[in-house]
Amino acid sequence: MDFSSISNWGGIFLIAVLLAGMMVATMLKNNIPFLKKSLIPTSVLGGITILLISELCGLIFGENLFDMAIFGVGLNEKKEIVSKGYANLEIITYHCLALGFIGSSFKIAEKKITKERAGEVFNTGVTTVSTYLIQAVLGLTVTIIAASIVTGIFPASGVLLCLGFGQGTGQAMTWGTNYQKDFGFANGTNFGLTIAAMGFLCASIGGVIHLNILKRKGKLPLRKSRDGLNSEAVESHGEIPMQGGMDKLTVQIALIVIAYVLTYAIMFGLSALLPGMKSTIFGFNFLIGVLSATLIKTILQFLRKKKVVKKQYINNFLMTRVGNFFYDLMVVAGISAIRLDLLTDYWGVIAILSVVGLVSTYVYNRIVAKTLFKGYKEEQFLAMYGMLTGTASTGMILLREIDGDFITPVADNLVYQNFPAIVFGLPIMLLFPFAARQPLVTMFILLGFLLVMNVILFRKQIFRRRKKAK
Repeated sequence: MDFSSISNWGGIFLIAVLLAGMMVATMLKNNIPFLKKSLIPTSVLGGITILLISELCGLIFGENLFDMAIFGVGLNEKKEIVSKGYANLEIITYHCLALGFIGSSFKIAEKKITKERAGEVFNTGVTTVSTYLIQAVLGLTVTIIAASIVTGIFPASGVLLCLGFGQGTGQAMTWGTNYQKDFGFANGTNFGLTIAAMGFLCASIGGVIHLNILKRKGKLPLRKSRDGLNSEAVESHGEIPMQGGMDKLTVQIALIVIAYVLTYAIMFGLSALLPGMKSTIFGFNFLIGVLSATLIKTILQFLRKKKVVKKQYINNFLMTRVGNFFYDLMVVAGISAIRLDLLTDYWGVIAILSVVGLVSTYVYNRIVAKTLFKGYKEEQFLAMYGMLTGTASTGMILLREIDGDFITPVADNLVYQNFPAIVFGLPIMLLFPFAARQPLVTMFILLGFLLVMNVILFRKQIFRRRKKAK
């Protein structure tokens, strides 16, 4: 092994560029007032910074930054030697999505949920799925119409709106790639990544506008977060020591990696049983990762209850930090992987989808927050809008602006809503392969799902009116 060979350093160089981009973005946000007020996540700003530098390299040197051989080389389908930079960015985005979800799933619930709170959490999960459906239905409507007018538009590409906005970079890229590989959607990977990047921008723009409206009306709560952390927030009673035989951070990473290996084993087994659904199964790596993490966590809790395991191995504080690291890396890698030169034919559709996604997500979640979360409607709206145009982290960024101490239960809503969202959302996500073949039929099926979900969501208001009418 020649450790001086540049081929052995490509992965290190790639990670270094991504982390350096986030460091530059952090400094820009801390020193430029406009960016500081923009609420744009640092990982998004870092990805945009790297993307611009990459495109600038293309103009100056004739090849984009990640086309350079320093990021590793390999053979393409034609057996030609090419840079692996962009391919490795897509791999990082794919894996970090699942690793981030696994880290979040390992966290242990610290509060018991009352019946009333359970209803609010359930409504939050249903709102999440209903918003996915609105984005998917409107997105398909746009691209089906566009495909009938303009040649080269993939009719089912509009369904990526709910993945780019509602799910984030990883899922948008995964299904864009599946559509590209299995159904001939030219540059589907880049299309999905770009939709996700536009979602982050919509989260920031819409969030800032709404906060400024609240400020002008004098309705902006002055609840800013406290500085520092108390010891209980970092380490709970009964946990393994911070620096024992194995460092506690190492333990958290080990649990996440073990869960991800189990995830691969499950996906491999399911693919062997259902070979025709291999791409679909591996497209749900994040969901199966959640199930794997939940299984391991349940086993550890059972063993601790039986006194087989004496200490608590999972630390919520460190799990959050590790999960957020993977989410940040996913976002910055996903945005950096965009190839602007490959999207020339799609900018009009992307712009329309972005506006449709912004307006529909804003209006729908505003209505839901006002109707179902009257005690904390502004906090619930901002968190949900941020999450459903970006990620949960984006929602938390907006929430901190008006509820820095998390006085309202909104932060818990975002965490616990994952279970009902997965239960209701899984059947919908299984339609994505079918959407590529029958986009119009899929749109009507999703519209039917949307009506059902809204009946469930507004059940009290609907049936209360019927009782009064009688």
